[in-house]
Amino acid sequence: MNMKNLKQEKIAEDRGVELNQLKISVENFNFYYGAVHALKSVTMQILENTVVGIIGPSGCGKSTFLRSFNRMNDTIPSARYEGKIVVDTQNIFDKELDVVDLRRQVGMVFQKSNPFPKSIFDNVAYGLRINGIKDRNFIEQRVETSLKQSALWNEVKDRLNKSAFALSGGQQQRLCIARALAVQPEVLLLDEPASALDPIATGKIEELIHELKLKYTIVIVTHNMQQAARVSDYTAFFMLGELVEYDKTSKIFTNPAKKITEDYVTGRFG
Repeated sequence: MNMKNLKQEKIAEDRGVELNQLKISVENFNFYYGAVHALKSVTMQILENTVVGIIGPSGCGKSTFLRSFNRMNDTIPSARYEGKIVVDTQNIFDKELDVVDLRRQVGMVFQKSNPFPKSIFDNVAYGLRINGIKDRNFIEQRVETSLKQSALWNEVKDRLNKSAFALSGGQQQRLCIARALAVQPEVLLLDEPASALDPIATGKIEELIHELKLKYTIVIVTHNMQQAARVSDYTAFFMLGELVEYDKTSKIFTNPAKKITEDYVTGRFG
């Protein structure tokens, strides 16, 4: 067995899980915006059907890291990277990899809800149609399933042909989650999905995250310490582009290994 496999097996053993539960492996990952070294030698593993919270002060690289998982940073001309991100067994930076397939496998929901200027139904069906699916019955079934998974079906089932802009902010964000789920991804990336929402809508998003992790692996960036503690199984603390500490959320928030982590999660800075 090579050293990489031994290392992964040791990580799995330390966390009391089987090796085949590893979903994402990040290996010595560096990211640059031109001359700016935004992420520095990040190494971490993410297990299937868990929620990983990414925390840290503004500008520490949280969103850059999240957007690396489905290569959203490729659109930035000055961006470059070193190292690996492996989803299942595929290095996502392999030249032969189809980025469209990757983004189907790794869905994303942004900080600000961004429904399309279409009906509720057409928003959710959009990804299916651009992937060439024309079977109306299949599309209808996927739209209904996705809206149910995003806890929105009962609120919109009688107005699917109405504009998505008629929905409240919290409903629009859940609609964007349904749109991401429609193409049946395996990983869901959430970039501060509740930062613009009121407490009731935020609570619904958090309940939804707990339900979705039964079927999906979820990585969420949040600036809200209480939210990270509530929804995450594991928490990664970033500072100035470096992964300072990564462990079970209960440990990060009650007994972190590093003083700087304790200072951040207790609100002494940041």
